[in-house]
Amino acid sequence: MTRAAITLAAVLAVYGCGGPKPVAVTPASPATLSAADRLQADLTAIFSTAQFERSFWSVLVRPVNGSANLYTLNAAKLMMPGSALKIVTAATAAETLGWDYRFETRIVSMVPIESGVLGDDLYIVGGGDPSISERSDTPGTLRAIARQVREAGITRIEGGVIGDDDLFDDRGIGDGWTLDNLPYGYSAATSALEYNEGSADLLIRAGAQEGDPVTIQVRPDGTDLEVENKLVTVAESGNGALTLQRLPGSSRVLVQGQIPAKAAPFVRTASVDNPTRFFASALRKALVAEGIQVAGDAIDIDELESKPDLTRARTLVSHKSPPLGELVSSMMKVSQNQYAEILLRTLGLPRRSGDAAEAGTMGASGATGAMGARKAREVLQRWNIPDDSVVMADGSGLSRYNYVTSEALVRILQVMRGEARHAPFVESLPVAGRDGTLARRLAGTAAEGKVRAKTGTVDNVRAIAGYVETADGDTLVFSMIANNFTVASGVIDAAADQALIRLATFTTR
Repeated sequence: MTRAAITLAAVLAVYGCGGPKPVAVTPASPATLSAADRLQADLTAIFSTAQFERSFWSVLVRPVNGSANLYTLNAAKLMMPGSALKIVTAATAAETLGWDYRFETRIVSMVPIESGVLGDDLYIVGGGDPSISERSDTPGTLRAIARQVREAGITRIEGGVIGDDDLFDDRGIGDGWTLDNLPYGYSAATSALEYNEGSADLLIRAGAQEGDPVTIQVRPDGTDLEVENKLVTVAESGNGALTLQRLPGSSRVLVQGQIPAKAAPFVRTASVDNPTRFFASALRKALVAEGIQVAGDAIDIDELESKPDLTRARTLVSHKSPPLGELVSSMMKVSQNQYAEILLRTLGLPRRSGDAAEAGTMGASGATGAMGARKAREVLQRWNIPDDSVVMADGSGLSRYNYVTSEALVRILQVMRGEARHAPFVESLPVAGRDGTLARRLAGTAAEGKVRAKTGTVDNVRAIAGYVETADGDTLVFSMIANNFTVASGVIDAAADQALIRLATFTTR
């Protein structure tokens, strides 16, 4: 039996233990074939089976420092990438902003403090920091900011707490986001003032027996969400199902479905309607907790009849985010959409003297995702990536208007691996069988720990792109994208995983 046959027999043994059944592959056997020819034959057998007859695969495998392809299938075709688009967003943001870039959130006032009293509103000027969250590695950031406000000498605020989110546009959601996704936390609107990634936790507890009520607790307070609970407890042996419904512009979220009796409590995230007001409300609560009296409400600056000129305001507190390297790692490991949307809009901000004309057209509407996509395209052009090989409708990959080619993804991955200064990008990618979105994939196989990659998932889309270490210790770069399939997504993943195990065991010896 040839080495290729032994390898593929091991693959089938691993996947035969459970999960989606892999495709039976007959490896290339003639001893006269080169190692590269055997690899091509084996990958073709994986991606060209009858069950994928109505599906569409785009695959490219190449040495990380080379230009000769080891395997290619529809690599120049535009494909919907899902969250694999975050490779484009992260790479172009890092190239433009630098890995040490930090977002700034400022607390400002238009009037002086007199005897501990601020006789006007307190303003929060958002800089796009996506990391202020009770779910973050450093919860309690808002409480720390409130403490600094108190240390600045304020004991009472006669006005309210006003959130200024004008750095970005108010649209919040990306082009091509589907209506049924919008109620969920992963589709939360983007704001220059982002708290808890613009979403709330719904803690759901089933009843002890069939027919008992299901309870929903919204965390934290101040979300403005009005939950209509239509969940029911079914028999302990029953199946669970849950959906959220919320229309844009509404704070009413309908939660419906069924939960088996005695099921363990669990959390689902729901997007809030106005992330800016959510931030202001959370800060107001933190100020009160720090002993500062606040007379007015928490509101979005767009609710004011006239906006003050905050360029003349006095800065009381300046809070800086962790550096971009840490934020991108958080974004890529768990595929956090709001981080990616903020990075895209931040790319669109003018930052050079040559951007003055664009700054003038931005006006009060703020930076948009389209402006960021234009800046990303400029970076891709410098990397000799054709304009027509990447179509960016958003930064996260949630939009169904996004398209990329495997050739473009592989080229970006090569650029990022080829420059030592971009090492944080490589480190940000999930590791197979170890962490992030790949924590459970390829565990216990020859590819565990040898694959660093970003996955992508939207309806009828599965993608994975990144790096794989071969049995010879060489590094290959790859992109595998499936579109337009009707088979179970697990079948698609199983095929990609078989290919990755074959690459991890590839040897030229």
